[in-house]
Amino acid sequence: MPSKILTLDNLDLDQKRVFVRVDINTPVHPETGELLELSRIEEAALTVGDLPNSVAVVASHQGRVGRSDYISMDKHARALSRVLGKDVRFVQDVFGEAAISAIDNAKPGDVLVLDNLRFTAEENQEFPPADAEKTIMVTRLKPHLDACILDAFPTAHRASPSIVGFAGVMPTAAGRVVARELMKLERITGVEKGPYVTVLGGAKVNDRIEAIDALIANRRADKVLLSGLVALVFLKSIGKYRGALKVDSEQKMLVKARQLLDDHPNSFELPTYVAVKVDGARKEMQVTEVTEKMAVLDVGKNTIDRYSRLIRGAGTVFMSGPPGAFEYEEFGLGTEMLLNALADSFGTTIVSGGHLEAALHRFGMLDSIDLVSTAGGALVQYLAGKRLPLMDALERAAQKWGK
Repeated sequence: MPSKILTLDNLDLDQKRVFVRVDINTPVHPETGELLELSRIEEAALTVGDLPNSVAVVASHQGRVGRSDYISMDKHARALSRVLGKDVRFVQDVFGEAAISAIDNAKPGDVLVLDNLRFTAEENQEFPPADAEKTIMVTRLKPHLDACILDAFPTAHRASPSIVGFAGVMPTAAGRVVARELMKLERITGVEKGPYVTVLGGAKVNDRIEAIDALIANRRADKVLLSGLVALVFLKSIGKYRGALKVDSEQKMLVKARQLLDDHPNSFELPTYVAVKVDGARKEMQVTEVTEKMAVLDVGKNTIDRYSRLIRGAGTVFMSGPPGAFEYEEFGLGTEMLLNALADSFGTTIVSGGHLEAALHRFGMLDSIDLVSTAGGALVQYLAGKRLPLMDALERAAQKWGK
């Protein structure tokens, strides 16, 4: 772990009011709204449980605006209560009167969970540290807090106020998850070897596209195997997919994808067969046959076999984002079989992100992967050699508050 940062053990937090920025952004069933698994909540409990004589003010985001997983944190609070084995109070507020009153009236040992940080406009933006310190969120909460613990490694690549705004105004240190992730990454990056195969899926297209060029430039991706929505963007950029994408800044994403394909013509593998839902059942077809009204929910068996061979022949495999909608049994084949290929690989295997961690639990493969990280986009950028705002915040805090 870098010596430039403070950890939970470096601060005296007894009887203090502590803002604990975790990432318990959890996969949510798109129809029932139920939390699909609790791994991130269980990890957050490691830090919260180590603050027995503090007021722990737990804060996280959940989902993105306009998506089915953009929900309140009340279910997370109940789940955290079960994991901790103690009462946890949900506060339906972030920095208004209800939140401030709850913090001021809490007693040492109490655990509060604030509502979804992304319900506030500021948290959906990114700021330089000096500007983040002046946001309404930070300026309103600051007088009612004594310290900040950053334990949201999956959000380490976001310069949102809750990540970068507190380090300059109060003692700030890394929580248990961040400390553990950094130790694991230092260990695993010391033994990895080529060829490097990167498997990218999921729906976070902008994050993936931003990182691909850096991964290739830093020799962390000899081959990039694309699936999920990000693959459809690349396929549409070369005219092989005609369906709808429903992504932000679609034209900009298509131009970036086409440029990457032109710049690195031998680096990418794209699906040739995909699975769609027809009359409630899985149907596989060539990508070029998919019409605008069809929803692509998985990669096809032909593509799974091709990708699996490349994965098994790799020296290091990094996988981020599920290939399909694995929460539906009939569309979990791609996710299960590609993870199985990683589990069978003799190379160094790294899996990142909450959705894939949930899939590993479901398929019973968690112990077969060398490194399972809670981070998705943050780990992609870390491996690509990019600076992470959360790490910068921790280093600034160590300089200012370290003894």
